[in-house]
Amino acid sequence: MEYYDENRTDHIPESETGPKRSSTGRGGWFFAGFIGAIVGIVCFLIFAPILSDLGILPYSVTTGSQGTSNLSSNAGATTQQINVKVDSGVTQAVAKVSPAVVAVINLQKANFFDNQYTETGMGSGIIYKRAGPYAYVVTNDHVVSGAGEVEVRLSNNQKVNATVLGTDALYDLAVLRIPSTNVTTVADFGNSATLQRGEPAIAIGNPLGFSGSVTEGIISSTNRTIPVQSNNASVEAQVLQTDAAINPGNSGGALVNIAGQVIGINSSKIASTASTDSGANTSVEGIGFAIPINVAKPVISELEKNGKIERPMLGISIVDLSMVPAQEVSQLNLPSSVKTGLVVTDVTNGSPAKKTGVQAGDVITSINGQKITSYISFSTYMYSKLHVGQTVPIQYYHAGKLHTAQLTLGSKTFS
Repeated sequence: MEYYDENRTDHIPESETGPKRSSTGRGGWFFAGFIGAIVGIVCFLIFAPILSDLGILPYSVTTGSQGTSNLSSNAGATTQQINVKVDSGVTQAVAKVSPAVVAVINLQKANFFDNQYTETGMGSGIIYKRAGPYAYVVTNDHVVSGAGEVEVRLSNNQKVNATVLGTDALYDLAVLRIPSTNVTTVADFGNSATLQRGEPAIAIGNPLGFSGSVTEGIISSTNRTIPVQSNNASVEAQVLQTDAAINPGNSGGALVNIAGQVIGINSSKIASTASTDSGANTSVEGIGFAIPINVAKPVISELEKNGKIERPMLGISIVDLSMVPAQEVSQLNLPSSVKTGLVVTDVTNGSPAKKTGVQAGDVITSINGQKITSYISFSTYMYSKLHVGQTVPIQYYHAGKLHTAQLTLGSKTFS
C-alpha cells in the first residue's frame, strides 16, 4: 500500500502543478546581478577609449593596447593594466603656470659677527617678465623683509641669487630681479575685475617648503576688505577671498584661474581663530586672501621702475575722534553735529599741514570733499584716490570754528 502526502507534487505531472520554481531563490538573483555588474565593467573598459576619443568623457582614457600595457599570466588568465590619463581644465592651468612659480628664500646672518647667511624663511614668487639678461619676480614684502640676501629656487630646483628692486609694505608686495638664463616660462596676468563668486581658483606655491604644491577651491568673494597696518598707517586693503588652502610658504605665490592666468597674489590666511559677532573665538578653515592682480599691477610696475611707491601725506599725527574719551572731546568745543573726524595731535615742521595753519587740537572733518567717517576710511581714500603733489581742500575745526584751506600733498614711502 502506498501513502501519499498531500503536499508532495513529485508524482503529479507538470501540467497539473504548473512550472517548477527554481530552487536557487534569492541567491539566483544575486548571482545574476553580480554577473551583470561584471559585464558592465568590461563593457565600460572596452568602450571608454572610444567615448574619450569622441570627446564625450571629460578626460582621456588610454588602454594597454594604445599606450602602456602590463600583461601577466596566472593559471591561464590574462590581465591588462588600464591607464587613465586625466586632462582637465585644472591640470592644463597648473601645467601652464607652474614653471613660473618659484620659491623665494630669505637669508639672514645669525648675528653681526657672523659672516655666513642662513635660511630664515621661505615663501613663493611669480616670474611675470623676461627682458634680455634679466627676469622679474613678484612676491610679498613680508617674504623678503629683513633679508641680507635673497635666493630664488626655480621649478627645476636650480638656485639663483636675486636682487630686491623695491618693496611696498603697505600693499605687501616686492619685486625681485634674477638672471633669465634658465627661465623658461613667464606667467600671464589675468583680469581680477571680471571674477565671479564660485568660479574655480587654484593656489600654487611652496607651503611648508613643499615645492610646487597645488590646491584648488573657488573664489569666495571678489571684493572683500581687511584692515592692514604698516609704519603707523592703517588702510582697508581690497583682497580676493578663496577657500583654496593657503598655508605658510604660499605667500607670494599665484592664485590662478581656469585659463592658467594669475588673478591674485596669495598673501595671508586666517588659519586658527576668529572673533564672531558675539565676541567669542571660533575655529575657522578655508578662508584665504590674495591681492587682486589689478590692484597689484600698478604697484609692481612702479617698484620695478623706481624701487619704491610714493604716497601722499599731510605731515600730521592724528587719532580717530571716536577713540577720544568723552571728557576730552568736550574740550575741543565741537558743534554737537560733528560726530566723526580726525583729531590732530602733532604737526611736523615744514609739512604740508603746517603750511596751511593746522595745529594740534584741530579736528579735520573732510579732505577733497570726502567726509571723514573714520581714520581707516580716510587713509584708504587718500592712498588710493589722491596723488603726491595734488592740491586739495581740507575742512577742519579750530577752537570750535570751521575752516577751509588748500593743502598740497607731500610724499612718503612704506618700505
